[in-house]
Amino acid sequence: MSGPKLKAAAPPPNIAELAARFTGRSAKIGVIGLGYVGLPLACAMCDKGFHATGFDVDASKIEKLNKGQSYIGNIHNDRISAFVKDGKLTPTDKFDKLADMDGIIMCVPTPLDRNREPDMTYIVRTTETISKYLRRGQLVVLESTTYPGTTSDVVRPILENATGLKSGTDFFLAFSPEREDPGNPDFHTAIIPKVVGGDGDAALELAQTMYDQFMKKTVAVSSAATAEAVKLTENIFRSVNIALVNELKVIYDAMGIDIWEVIEAAKSKPFGYMPFYPGPGLGGHCIPIDPFYLTWKAREFNITTRFIELAGEINIAMPQYVVNRLAEALDQKSAKALNGARILLIGMAYKKNVADIRESPAFAVMELLKRRKAEVVFHDPYVDVIPPTREHAAFTGLKSVPLTPELLKKQDAVLIITNHDGIDYAMIAENAPLVIDTRNALSGIQHRDNIVKA
Repeated sequence: MSGPKLKAAAPPPNIAELAARFTGRSAKIGVIGLGYVGLPLACAMCDKGFHATGFDVDASKIEKLNKGQSYIGNIHNDRISAFVKDGKLTPTDKFDKLADMDGIIMCVPTPLDRNREPDMTYIVRTTETISKYLRRGQLVVLESTTYPGTTSDVVRPILENATGLKSGTDFFLAFSPEREDPGNPDFHTAIIPKVVGGDGDAALELAQTMYDQFMKKTVAVSSAATAEAVKLTENIFRSVNIALVNELKVIYDAMGIDIWEVIEAAKSKPFGYMPFYPGPGLGGHCIPIDPFYLTWKAREFNITTRFIELAGEINIAMPQYVVNRLAEALDQKSAKALNGARILLIGMAYKKNVADIRESPAFAVMELLKRRKAEVVFHDPYVDVIPPTREHAAFTGLKSVPLTPELLKKQDAVLIITNHDGIDYAMIAENAPLVIDTRNALSGIQHRDNIVKA
């Protein structure tokens, strides 16, 4: 039996020459996956004079970008149009162009499957695609959030077995976790410190050299696995602390204490305290999902991640808590049941001022309300219509309704899920018979008996 066929013979790659192409901005860099992570990253490269090739399997994204149209809120059309017109950004779904790249960066999804275990499909398929075009002297970086060991145990074997090339000798492999915060105007891609871990010293040096050219700061760690663990640690930290304040919210509410007032006073302490805020549940691609990557990996070492799993249970239970509070408030204030009640949800996005609905708790809340026979509509200035996805199939095509005093007066209750800026909360408080506020959006409106915090 013959093993994998080596690619055409060539001398060992000259690391210094590749590093020089990065520092000289002549290197060609490809970004696979043009979503909330990949597109801002490609734009950051273009800002610094690189030619970036953006790869995506979604032909509609490629078509929009080539027309100078952005589908991400904080990246404006004129910026994309200028990059494409000047030849700095080349969007494509032709993956054979990977062979021309000096650096290849993977920014693909890492969801959980139905058993809440890591779904590595996107990483595996993307790596297999890269392996078809991998050549000596290329740098490959994974940015997708995943469990420690993915780069060395999943990506490297696929690339090596398919090509006969060796990591650290023929090509170079690294991991650098994305740190995007969509909707945050204070932190954009280029100014967020970039953690980098390599599969060997040469890979680390090259990856750090590349990122140094368009990121404000890089932070080198000893291995790719360490860099993978850094990302999980950051998101687990947030998940656990959000679970803590969500639990405190339930306790303090039973005692007649406002958790938001407690947090506001507590954060006046200049040391030893960091404010986290409760809500109707966790959303987004990272915090509700990433902790379970470590939970899954820990089983390999016969370790139970009790703290992480408990935090997950608390956060997952919050939509039910919100619906229960809504039902209690309806009963107490108007002697109505949820069955047949007209409920308006404010916000479908998982966080304020973005259009991203991934893992949004609004869907869990809406599903619970539907089960109890409530009539549910939503208003979201960033989400015009629920797109067709497997996760949201039951609500596909549901459209945002205009927010008017007449609409508000017709509702039995308004439920604030996402506290987008630009919404007239005073109008909501003035016209809605009952408002359930899960985000403290009505904090500036005092002494109204139709407002209930949940």
